[in-house]
Amino acid sequence: MKIVLPGGTGQVGTVLRRALTAAGHEVAVLSRRPTGHGEILWDGRALGPWAEVIDGSDVVVNLAGRSVSCRYTPDNLRAMMDSRVDSARVVGRAIAAAARPPRVWLQMSTATVYAHRFDAPHDEATGVIGGAEPGVPDYWGYSVDIATSWEREQEMADTPHTRKVALRAAMVMSPDRGGVFDVLSRLARLGLGGPVAGGRQYVSWIHADDFVRAVEFLVGRDDLAGPVNLAAPAPLPHRAFMRALRGAWGVPVGLPATKWMAELGAFALRSDTELLLKSRRVVPGRLLDAGFAFDRPEWPEAAADLVRRVRGR
Repeated sequence: MKIVLPGGTGQVGTVLRRALTAAGHEVAVLSRRPTGHGEILWDGRALGPWAEVIDGSDVVVNLAGRSVSCRYTPDNLRAMMDSRVDSARVVGRAIAAAARPPRVWLQMSTATVYAHRFDAPHDEATGVIGGAEPGVPDYWGYSVDIATSWEREQEMADTPHTRKVALRAAMVMSPDRGGVFDVLSRLARLGLGGPVAGGRQYVSWIHADDFVRAVEFLVGRDDLAGPVNLAAPAPLPHRAFMRALRGAWGVPVGLPATKWMAELGAFALRSDTELLLKSRRVVPGRLLDAGFAFDRPEWPEAAADLVRRVRGR
């Protein structure tokens, strides 16, 4: 198949591109800073010569958007919003203008769209969209607005010949340097991987291999459209999540962190505490109902596999 990955140079794009290329597919990456073979210049905002690669393609997987690994300042939040909405809009315009449009458009979204909660998991049918929870920072609601605006742009696109799927993805765990697993592993190995703010908040995640397999599954299932949760079926509290990660690395103890300590750490890492403190209890209802089987459904086994791969690099 011919597959186009707008924004395919980030961590998730690198994982997907590597796997799809290895499987024999023709993969084209749209990038603001193309550097190698198969990478094509675009700005993520306006139609241009890049749109020609979408015409005649089989699949588009739009991953474009400013990284969430940053301080959530007003400027950064606006950049996160604009980069996602603008890129989804222009991808939709390119598909609408294509003489031979792709048969499926997978649009990256995020599990952050769901409400901060501890009492029940979110699936696509019964999950509660966030933004109105009491007792959480106001800007968490803006993160939800980003997600809903992102999905709305795809939904509104006039692409009657192209099936559309919104990928509500949890944290994708891969052994690559610079990704979320790398950051969390570094903390665990330094003895800093204890529970944060008590550790009750749920962590949703997906092994990179299962992310790729889920994308391939969705490409092949013509009966699936709309939002789909890409998350392992066993989210777990942060305390248990970090305990399993420490165990995989053979680190017996992790220092706990209070909320204010997490603020200091996030500031030092130029990141934001929402990534640590929001309870994301998300489950893959539609994938499971459709018969998708996870290779790595449980975090302890997934963490052990990822650690083996890091050590084998």
